[in-house]
Amino acid sequence: MSGMTEPMSRSVTLRLKLELAADDYHAAAAALWSHPQLRLRFADYLFRIHSIIRASVPVMEAARDRAAHLAADDPLCATLAAYLAHHVPEERHHDEWLLDDLEVLGVSRATVMVRQPSPIVAALAGAQYYWIHHYHPIAVLGYIAVLEGTPPSEALVRRVQKATQLPAAAFRTFIKHARLDPHHRDDLNAALDAMPLSNAQEELVTINAIETQHWLARSLRETLSDG
Repeated sequence: MSGMTEPMSRSVTLRLKLELAADDYHAAAAALWSHPQLRLRFADYLFRIHSIIRASVPVMEAARDRAAHLAADDPLCATLAAYLAHHVPEERHHDEWLLDDLEVLGVSRATVMVRQPSPIVAALAGAQYYWIHHYHPIAVLGYIAVLEGTPPSEALVRRVQKATQLPAAAFRTFIKHARLDPHHRDDLNAALDAMPLSNAQEELVTINAIETQHWLARSLRETLSDG
């Protein structure tokens, strides 16, 4: 019938909903990157990012294993397990990259590993284990969609490095993610669009994505309020 348009894909719908809910996250990110004392707070920010990223592969492995366990009776879990089996190796050792960057700033690995992470990070990661083990592992796609969905651009990272006059080597992880994450986002979008999700499962992915974005905004604001 003329005049009809194709329905939006799941990935496009998810991105639109995230953007509608992103005002606080965008404001917190802008406040951080433009903060006049970012040079003094940058090592603390890297620590907080490391606290999040060190949990990401274990979270995805838990989702992969749970999905594989359920796959015989759940076609969605079979496709999720396959996606995660491919994606998990792509994310390994990114926490090590941040430890390298922190060493450039004079923060040793030992110092990072004995420092207590924020309860905000524990709440973010802990929510993923709840969804994975107590409801459905498909929720993890919302978490991944946010963590890999909107990395700072390479141009922004280089402007911040110039403004702070911190060593360029302290920004290596951000530069790598600026280059890698757009490809990972495209892979996730394609996987999400191909998966046989019910409306309720699609809603779960969206809920977890919005909550992940909320916790990340709180983490950014905590960086600004501490110290």
